[in-house]
Amino acid sequence: MLKKDMILLLGAGGHARSCIDVIESEDRFIIVGLVGLPAEVGSVVLGYSVLGSDEQLPELLQQVTFGLVTVGQIKTPESRIRLYGMLKKHGTPVPVLISPRAHVSRHAQVGAGTIVMHGAIINAGAVVGVNCIINSQALIEHDAVIGRHCHVSTGAVVNSGVQVGDGTFLGSHTTARQGLKIGERCVIGMGQKVLADCESGSSLPPLRNLS
Repeated sequence: MLKKDMILLLGAGGHARSCIDVIESEDRFIIVGLVGLPAEVGSVVLGYSVLGSDEQLPELLQQVTFGLVTVGQIKTPESRIRLYGMLKKHGTPVPVLISPRAHVSRHAQVGAGTIVMHGAIINAGAVVGVNCIINSQALIEHDAVIGRHCHVSTGAVVNSGVQVGDGTFLGSHTTARQGLKIGERCVIGMGQKVLADCESGSSLPPLRNLS
């Protein structure tokens, strides 16, 4: 029986629950606990304790081999980028997490700290950057490129050759036409059909109309 490494989760909200389910399914790590907001310290998430907040993070990282950012991302990637930077600053390795119910081609590349959720597909030649969320039933088609710190939401379809810039959010059931370029830190809302290139910082529909 192989020895399992210990992992600390940075984030204790709803997305952390989904991450725990993938980690338990993959069965490679022992979750020692979570780091959350000060008000969350002492609470329990799916049987795992919230051990501290950012203040205790350096001490907690000394007790584990791996760390993973488990904060969600919708309108902004800032929290995930900050926490990923803290892991790198402390020299804590971040693994790639892939659900056993996902498919990632052996000809694809997936960056450190990225989690691939149940039912997701990443096809041959695709490249996914570090610290991304490829959520349940999302499809990353062949030769698509997803930048760092992106969230491809549930059921989203990124067709062949699409390039997605760093920090971009693609909402649930978004579909991006093949060969498009979507810039950095874009916010693409639920169910949108992306049929033309999107400049960095843009939103679809315009951000003021998003609930």
